[in-house]
Amino acid sequence: MKTIGIGIIGTGSIAAKHVLAIKELNDSELVAVCHHDPIKAAAAENVFGVPGYSDIQEFLAHPGLDVVCICTPSGVHLEPALAAAKAGKHVLIEKPLEISLGRADELIEACESNHVKLAVIFQNRFSPDYQKLKTAVQNGDFGRLLMGNAYINWFRDTAYYGTSRWKGTLKGDGGGAFINQGIHTIDLLLDLMGDVKSVFGQIQTALYPIEGEDLGAAVVNFENGALGNITAATSLYPGYPERLEVYGTEGSAILEAGKLIQWNIIGQPSEILSTASSNPSGSSDPTAIGHQLHAAQWKQFIEAIQLDLSPIVDGKTARKSVELIRAIYASSKSDQLLVFPFSDSE
Repeated sequence: MKTIGIGIIGTGSIAAKHVLAIKELNDSELVAVCHHDPIKAAAAENVFGVPGYSDIQEFLAHPGLDVVCICTPSGVHLEPALAAAKAGKHVLIEKPLEISLGRADELIEACESNHVKLAVIFQNRFSPDYQKLKTAVQNGDFGRLLMGNAYINWFRDTAYYGTSRWKGTLKGDGGGAFINQGIHTIDLLLDLMGDVKSVFGQIQTALYPIEGEDLGAAVVNFENGALGNITAATSLYPGYPERLEVYGTEGSAILEAGKLIQWNIIGQPSEILSTASSNPSGSSDPTAIGHQLHAAQWKQFIEAIQLDLSPIVDGKTARKSVELIRAIYASSKSDQLLVFPFSDSE
């Protein structure tokens, strides 16, 4: 089978995670990297051992390039994705898909019209404990769903925002704690609980001098009749592991830092599978996560290309978390409950 050539646009810390993940693939290899700054492109070439480009069209013309992985700031996903799709390259994008629904839809349409695969990195979908939880929900083990909660009560120090030109900005990040840090767990919540009927949200910029929120909460009504609560923050010291809770008529489970710590079904022995205290979490350190789940998602994406399958987290799936977060922002601004489907004006 043909070796698939992968190129990465954007050379920040998350790109290094992808390089490690790609090295674990048997039928793919990193062939090029790209950064608009020639100095950073040259530095990445030296670090990763592949050609570094500062011109995106030269990068896209690199021999053997089949897939483009986009690791640029969140608000700059659309433009390189459009260029890659028009060049016939499959596209894998770091979360979020984009920072507005308009830009997300343009990106999805470009990949569809150019007949290339599109996937978005939500690597937590691939953890064994989450997959066990999802299977149980799908099988009805917890009965009819009553409530699903996502808590991302994290902390970032002043250097996190002070040393970045885009984090916490509306143009570069799309907001703050919800769309950057919270979106991973929100994606899992939506995957388990299904479509949203309405949401009421409140956000604040409580601690840091940023444009986006560092504190927020939302109440969600799901189409299946269940309720949900979401909190997201980067201002809650010292930062606690992200937590996902599912409650049904027959039982409940809690996933913390990617590990099941509670599993209770009526009439069955209670299982406590692990404690989350020692599990990797980005609660206070964004570099604490490993690359293994990225590797699992990469493997599925490559299989989708080879076998002409749909990626597990395709563009339309990844759009759902953007829609909910944008609705939370709009709800907070208008101080009103917002009904779905939601559309923004950007």
